[in-house]
Amino acid sequence: MQAPTLHTPRLTLRPLTASDFPAVRDFYASERSRFVGGPKDAVQAWRHFAMEIGHWTLKGFGRWGVEVTETGAFAGIIGIFGPEGYPEPELGWDLMEGFDGKGYATEAARAARDWAYSEGGMTTLISLIAPDNTASRKVAERLGATKDGMFDHSLVGLTEIWRHPSPDALLAEGAA
Repeated sequence: MQAPTLHTPRLTLRPLTASDFPAVRDFYASERSRFVGGPKDAVQAWRHFAMEIGHWTLKGFGRWGVEVTETGAFAGIIGIFGPEGYPEPELGWDLMEGFDGKGYATEAARAARDWAYSEGGMTTLISLIAPDNTASRKVAERLGATKDGMFDHSLVGLTEIWRHPSPDALLAEGAA
């Protein structure tokens, strides 16, 4: 299965392409990637990038390449991640340099969560966040997630589990 294309008011969530790799390679070479298993060299980054694309085939869900619709600029990788060893499917977001602080992670993650609940058949999602990753914690809070324990992540160590509202809870919020 290939990732479907989703649209938000400012963003396009679409399948990753080879042209996205240079930005992903640079992301993984930088300290920005420290919360997601980096820094990595170019070979390791390529393997991770290929895994992101293959995740859709293996699991029927995955993460999207996110671009700013108006400019076509590649802003990040956001979506649902569920590799071997994870406690539950994770809603995750990685923004490239220069795209943070604009609300893109929240906007794209909300679209990915909506897809996971409506098209992906999921009823729960978590986000795994390093305790000192305050930016990701703020995104999770904006999405209505609450801290729900800890997880010993094989790549980054002890992480916080942030549980997202269920589809029913989101419907109840909308009705209130």
